[in-house]
Amino acid sequence: MKKVLVMVWALMALASLLQAEMKCAAGKCGGKMQESKPKKMMKMFQSVSPSEAILLQSGDAKVFCPNCGMNLPMFYKTNHAATINGQVKQYCSIHCLAEDVQKGLKLSEIKVVDVISLTFIDAKKAYYVVGSSQKGTMSMNSKYAFAQKADAEAFAKINGGELTDFDGALQKAQEEFQNDCNIVSQKRDEMREMGETLYSNKCQKTDEKFDSIAEAKAFILTHKLCEELNPKQLQAIGLYLQSR
Repeated sequence: MKKVLVMVWALMALASLLQAEMKCAAGKCGGKMQESKPKKMMKMFQSVSPSEAILLQSGDAKVFCPNCGMNLPMFYKTNHAATINGQVKQYCSIHCLAEDVQKGLKLSEIKVVDVISLTFIDAKKAYYVVGSSQKGTMSMNSKYAFAQKADAEAFAKINGGELTDFDGALQKAQEEFQNDCNIVSQKRDEMREMGETLYSNKCQKTDEKFDSIAEAKAFILTHKLCEELNPKQLQAIGLYLQSR
């Protein structure tokens, strides 16, 4: 009988605890509404901390892709770099590198980040995995590079995708370029509208003109033009300022 009572008390205590947890989950603890804390955003596979990212280009806007303005550490594992007319450009993705190829620019010393070591390696010697389940950068089909074939094969075994070399990955990026641009363009239209609103509410006004989103973002930061912004807000305002 004693054992039965102990079990009953234990079940009652557990039920009471579960009820209290359910109230807290609903935002009610101790009879008062609790402020719900914002959920932390999931870190993207491409991202590294700024201290881990190697920046090969120079200038005030060196942390941003010169073509699309994306934050390079945020999309670091798909970063590429190339030398054009003696100057290094660092891209967030092979998509943005392909854009310069499409323009007829002559790229040399092409490098890519090795997903494993997070260092830049010769892109022509890299093993690429195209179309894995890991999200792509500026593209529907992801393209990740590895210094070692075994690492690429292990990645593909877990995440899917096909192994190829730099030429194969670049060809795929060029084939998908226009479609990817169309998708990006739609998102940019929405971001631009958001940027105009944010600029009106959070920023000092400027008549400065910008040739690129990266240049606009660098100006915002160096001149402390706006109140504190998260990366998405900064990108949106940069888009607006560059396009107005």
